[in-house]
Amino acid sequence: MGLGFAIITEVIGAGIFSLPAAIYLYAGHASFAAYVVCALAFGTIVLCFAESASRVATSGGAYGYVTVAFGELAGLIIGVLLWLGAVLAFGSIASAFADGIISFFPMLKFPYSRELILVSTMVVFVLINIKGVKEAASFVSITTFIKVIPLVIFVFVGFWGIYFGGHHATQVANRPVEDFGRALLLAIFAFSGMETPLAISGEVKNPNRSIPLALFWGMGFIVILYLGIQYAAEGLLGHALIDSKTPLADGMAKISPILSGLLLFAATFSRLIWLSADTMGAPRFLFALSRDGMLPKAFSKLHPTNGTPIVAIIFHVSVGTILAISGTFEQLAILSGMASAAIYLFVCASTFALVRKNVATRGEPLNFKGIIPIAIIGFIAMAVSICFSTAADIIGFLVVLSASVAYYFLSRKAKKT
Repeated sequence: MGLGFAIITEVIGAGIFSLPAAIYLYAGHASFAAYVVCALAFGTIVLCFAESASRVATSGGAYGYVTVAFGELAGLIIGVLLWLGAVLAFGSIASAFADGIISFFPMLKFPYSRELILVSTMVVFVLINIKGVKEAASFVSITTFIKVIPLVIFVFVGFWGIYFGGHHATQVANRPVEDFGRALLLAIFAFSGMETPLAISGEVKNPNRSIPLALFWGMGFIVILYLGIQYAAEGLLGHALIDSKTPLADGMAKISPILSGLLLFAATFSRLIWLSADTMGAPRFLFALSRDGMLPKAFSKLHPTNGTPIVAIIFHVSVGTILAISGTFEQLAILSGMASAAIYLFVCASTFALVRKNVATRGEPLNFKGIIPIAIIGFIAMAVSICFSTAADIIGFLVVLSASVAYYFLSRKAKKT
């Protein structure tokens, strides 16, 4: 039960408050299909995470599985991808956060107001996180229900408004499919996050029963909720969904201004909490890679008094803020989804290798039946998803991989001399 709630907490992020518009922009009337196809693919990914977690005794999650399976170079690549996915997600959520603040307080809409909101908010996050983990964690300690309840309210009230309240959109949402592949990457962005709770799979009682059960009902609830949100948003807004920066609040505004304000506040608050949590966790990827000698030593520099990775925190937030200022939510979310797909691709490959090598550092592994074909299917699904990206996105991805490989060999050569 607890693992299922943890999966829901991690997966349902702040992005879902903006995703209906972005998904509809690319998938059109096939928006539901994008969610369902992605959910089926994720079924293979979560099983690979669970199997790998039961075989490798490490708190590093994907970084640990891939390193054990393929060595330090692969570990460096996955570490870079983990940070890249996190900082791109940071930029996308921060961008949506600024748009939400301006929608909530229209008087703030003046030249460079968006940039001012982003920079001032991120400075506060940096100061909180540099002060210490305790202070940052106390700010992040928000229950699942604060995120989920407004979403459930939107679905039920939205369905009532569409079928009984006469609030169905005058222009029906029947937009043709523009780019189903990019919609899939957005869906991957929406479903990512379950790897964090699955990292403790080896410590769960009766894992062969409890883990599949938690995955089934946790991810099943998320799929149903996402489909309900998409249906309600399309039904209430129709074609107007494309241009909405705050689709859930705009949809609810047709039924109740009070509930619309609640949705807008919930979206803004959820994004704020997500950004704070990311600022606390993601810079530790840079710190860990630096500590292990895979990145420059500056990233492992600690604050002299508080012991926090000051350089890593400042660098992560600075890059994320620049991305938020220069890009839009959907653009950055797609790139983050692409990075996540690459991470999951590596995890599927490492699961295949760990099972074939019979690696088991924490006792009896889960030994899911059919895990080898499941890992192959997951690998292919993520590879196909990446191929749906634009040529520029794929080239950028290959540049990151090439730069990581080049840095690895150059740093090893420098150490030898």
